[in-house]
Amino acid sequence: MRRRQWLLGLLCVTGMAALAGCGFHLRRNAALPAPMAQQVYLQVNGGGDFPRSLAAALRASKVEVLDTAGTGAATLSVPVAQFSSRLLTTGGVQRVGEYVVGFQVQFALADAEGKVVVPLQTINLSHEFAVDQTQLTAISSETEAIQRSLVREMTDAVMRRLEARAHVPAAASASATSAG
Repeated sequence: MRRRQWLLGLLCVTGMAALAGCGFHLRRNAALPAPMAQQVYLQVNGGGDFPRSLAAALRASKVEVLDTAGTGAATLSVPVAQFSSRLLTTGGVQRVGEYVVGFQVQFALADAEGKVVVPLQTINLSHEFAVDQTQLTAISSETEAIQRSLVREMTDAVMRRLEARAHVPAAASASATSAG
């Protein structure tokens, strides 16, 4: 009995050591660029789920999201946030077609004085799916499900880009902006 407890304890310690050694850690809130550390005005062209998802991600990172531009607030501008879908394959006798749903977002960040902190960035995401062309309701429901998934992925991608910019030193960021 004592040997079993000892082996169980050894197994637990070994498992924890392996988990700690592999570099596993829980994802923290995104460390955002300094100008948007307190508040940001989120200006998104269009509506839908993406502005709500991005605002929720910013709030989760302890940033106050403003409905109108205010003094002392950075501006996260999203001039493009659009979905697209197209048929990839089709044929006369072919009943199954492949579709692709894409989502493109462009965004830029300016500080409270209007200086560009993050120049215009473009992110394109897409998912493909196959569907029987005789079932049109399946196409629309699959497209909606993929769009919801793309909104989540795009929100994460934008937050990662902002976080990456936060880790770039100010001097390197200024030279990269002037060079590009």
